[in-house]
Amino acid sequence: MDLITLGANNPSALIIIFGVGGGIAVVAIVFGTITKSYRHRQTEKSRREIAAYIAEGSMTPQDGERILKAGPVKDD
Repeated sequence: MDLITLGANNPSALIIIFGVGGGIAVVAIVFGTITKSYRHRQTEKSRREIAAYIAEGSMTPQDGERILKAGPVKDD
């Protein structure tokens, strides 16, 4: 029975295919983690800035609470 899949007759081709696919998966996971970390850092920075505005009196606590409850802007 002869297999008709890509690289079935050549084991080194399968190793290359899975190696490249695995490498792409690792890069995607790393960049996803970096993106999530960056978004979290920016959210916390915004929370601290809102707290500072409330502390200096240029924003009411109700306005700050309303802004924080609004949540992040959804990307379409």
